[in-house]
Amino acid sequence: MTHTFPLTLSGERVNLREFTPEDLDVIAGIVGDDRVTTFLSFDSRTRDQARATLTGMLSSARSEPRTEFYLAIEPLDGPPAVGFIRLALGGVHAAKVGYAVAADHWGRGYATDAVQTMVRYAWDVLDLHRITAAIGPQNTASIAVVKRVGMEYEGRLRDHVFTNGAWRDSLLYSIIRP
Repeated sequence: MTHTFPLTLSGERVNLREFTPEDLDVIAGIVGDDRVTTFLSFDSRTRDQARATLTGMLSSARSEPRTEFYLAIEPLDGPPAVGFIRLALGGVHAAKVGYAVAADHWGRGYATDAVQTMVRYAWDVLDLHRITAAIGPQNTASIAVVKRVGMEYEGRLRDHVFTNGAWRDSLLYSIIRP
């Protein structure tokens, strides 16, 4: 399936757009912040590691067929981006969604709008059937996000990720196309 590049999606509070090399400071600020990464599936990263992450995002955006959509979360009132969202295709008409928002921008509805916007794209354009999210049990804000977009709890994945020096469970949520 061919997808428009560069991809831009509009929500009620945010635009989702392709990353550019100029977004390094945004990525480094998010993936290098312990307040954010404590909830993610990886430890905080250095600026060089953030640069490698961004390089991978830029490369995957040009893959054909495209199996991963890493998009910047940018408030409607303009740059800079305040987070990212990832939709990774896998299985039969299925994908996993993950996202992160800079700690200074938490609580403004950006993640919820980004996930809702990505789910709409997944249904309407990618013709997906199922989307899942795996969330750390202590990440109550992210659990609230997925519940607001209609995801339902499926179960606990024991010792799902190794992060911050220890194994961590994940809670699995999913949404099925209506």
